Amino acid sequence: MKKNVGHPIDKAIRIVIGIVLLSLIFILQGDIRWVGLIGIIPIVTAAVGWCPGWAVLGINTCKTK
Repeated sequence: MKKNVGHPIDKAIRIVIGIVLLSLIFILQGDIRWVGLIGIIPIVTAAVGWCPGWAVLGINTCKTK
């Protein structure tokens, strides 16, 4: 797996979006609140440094080669 997420702003945005989505678990009522678990995906992609979406689109924000 070649890293394609490396820019600090890209990682920060992914983490913030992930936290916001995870917070839906505590804000929403009923079964719809579990949609917030989708927030795990951007947090993991920021931590690992690889995003399958960026790979498909050919986008690379990582400075190293």
